[in-house]
Amino acid sequence: MQSSIRTFLVPIAVTVAALIVAAGRGTRVGATIPKQYLTVAGTPILRWTIDAFASHPNVDMVQVAIHPKDRPYYDAAIDGLDILNPVAGGASRQESVRLGLESLMVHGPEKVLIHDGARPFPDAALINRVISVLDDVPAALAALPVSDTLKREAGDGFAGDTVERTGLWRAQTPQGFRFPAILDAHRKMQGQELTDDAAVAEGAGLAVKLVAGSEENFKVTEPEDIQRAERHLGSLGGETRVGTGFDVHRFGPGNQVTLCGVSIPHDQSLAGHSDADVAMHALTDAILGAIGAGDIGVHFPPTNPQWKGAPSHIFLAKAGSLVTKAHGNINNLDVTIICEAPKIAPHRHVMAERVAEILKIDVGRVSVKATTTECLGFTGRGEGIAAQATATIRLTS
Repeated sequence: MQSSIRTFLVPIAVTVAALIVAAGRGTRVGATIPKQYLTVAGTPILRWTIDAFASHPNVDMVQVAIHPKDRPYYDAAIDGLDILNPVAGGASRQESVRLGLESLMVHGPEKVLIHDGARPFPDAALINRVISVLDDVPAALAALPVSDTLKREAGDGFAGDTVERTGLWRAQTPQGFRFPAILDAHRKMQGQELTDDAAVAEGAGLAVKLVAGSEENFKVTEPEDIQRAERHLGSLGGETRVGTGFDVHRFGPGNQVTLCGVSIPHDQSLAGHSDADVAMHALTDAILGAIGAGDIGVHFPPTNPQWKGAPSHIFLAKAGSLVTKAHGNINNLDVTIICEAPKIAPHRHVMAERVAEILKIDVGRVSVKATTTECLGFTGRGEGIAAQATATIRLTS
């Protein structure tokens, strides 16, 4: 998937840069991919995070530090965003930050905001608070005062002494710094494995100012945090959209048909400009229709020889990326394949799995069905295959 990523070839005047750290593996959330690429309301967590800074009027550029192995996930997550090319992170968070800061040197920002990639909801006011205080101090830390009573464990799971909570704060990100000072601090403290950038700054002798954080600015760490993020976005409102798609392809010479990305042996093939995957075409049009983005022909004109024989997963993936760009999530897809032959039932599950894989959604959100027309019409006469699909999509903003 191609991304619109801005590459600066010469230094430009920059006041505020955002460095988002997303090179971690995030194992505690229990997923098969790093947590920052899991979706919340259909959009990768990292995309929500980047959007908060990329859309902020007082942030001039965004740099992301990623694990090199995550590049395919990253490219899909940031599709369409105008940000710097990512920098490879290091073996630790602290090293990833230092490498990110080094990469920003050419741009010479005055201030830098360092933020966790798995903390997706920093609001604009919070970002402004951190930026503005840097006019007076070299470092700022978004944080919340501790309000709960704190207990020290006495052993064997029993509560011990009460810990005085006065003056205790819960650190968040973004943490803001004057750029030359924090770069120098990271260079000096390299290898010490401190817990956050405020600790790096303190270790280098910088005064760190506390700035009011936000309860909504939580970090996704445990499985229940995904549900919390879904609830948070649900509280912001949104709307549900429904789109439909319909497609037909006639039979031609061949020995297999491709439906929902799955090749099925048959005594004929489907004819078309691309691979003639009638089911995937119907699904693509249903998704595009739900978000008001035209149809396949708008994005992949049949008059363009580039798409001759193209696999239809390209079309479906593009539709999915447009849903992500619109801050939407696919609630359900339902496709009905209409033909007398071949038999669809033995392949339904693998078809659903393939669609879910392309769109990076749960297979439980995809339904593949089949029916005949009782030997009536062109499908009944075995002249071709038709498919109709419905897509239900929720837009969160």
